[in-house]
Amino acid sequence: MSHIFAALRAFVIAVAASLLVVVAGCNSNPSADTNAGESADTPAAQVEETAVSETPEPTEDIAESQTVTVAMTATSDPTVEMGEVSFSATDAGLLIEANLKNVPAGEHGFHIHEVDSCEEGGKAAGGHFNPDKTQHGYLPDDGLENAHAGDLGNISIAEDGMGSLSLTLSELTFDTQQYGIKGRSVILHEQKDDFGQPTGNAGGRIGCGIT
Repeated sequence: MSHIFAALRAFVIAVAASLLVVVAGCNSNPSADTNAGESADTPAAQVEETAVSETPEPTEDIAESQTVTVAMTATSDPTVEMGEVSFSATDAGLLIEANLKNVPAGEHGFHIHEVDSCEEGGKAAGGHFNPDKTQHGYLPDDGLENAHAGDLGNISIAEDGMGSLSLTLSELTFDTQQYGIKGRSVILHEQKDDFGQPTGNAGGRIGCGIT
């Protein structure tokens, strides 16, 4: 009998040991599977994030433009409105558009002057804007070599006192650089600019606006 009990005891111990091995194996496998899954997924996620971060954001080309509108008033009475002059930066150059009113009919010299003041009947505006110290002329035709930067010629006024002008000048800019018209004045003269020297013989200054 002692032999039988010893054999049964050895059998029970062997079965218990086998069960412990099986249980230990089951507990370790999910962890291994989980880790394997994580290790397999992580590189893919990293690759995806890298691909997204390296994709450049789309950009839009935005055309930069700048427009300033100058109110023109009579130098004899600043309460009298004489229209507006607008300055717009374009790809082709500085677009100047004048729309005047309450002006005597006829041709009138129309210039940019060097100082931003309409005091003293417009005399405080100084002379024509002329950074290169050249002779008087007509900028659209003569260029900066043979005309002042402020030589815009004449504006025609109809019997109703209204007139308009449109010029695009590649030589000018709206800033404070060498040929910039910012911080200057627009002068309307009482007579026609005949393009004589030194400033066109256009007479007094009847209208003024500050850029």
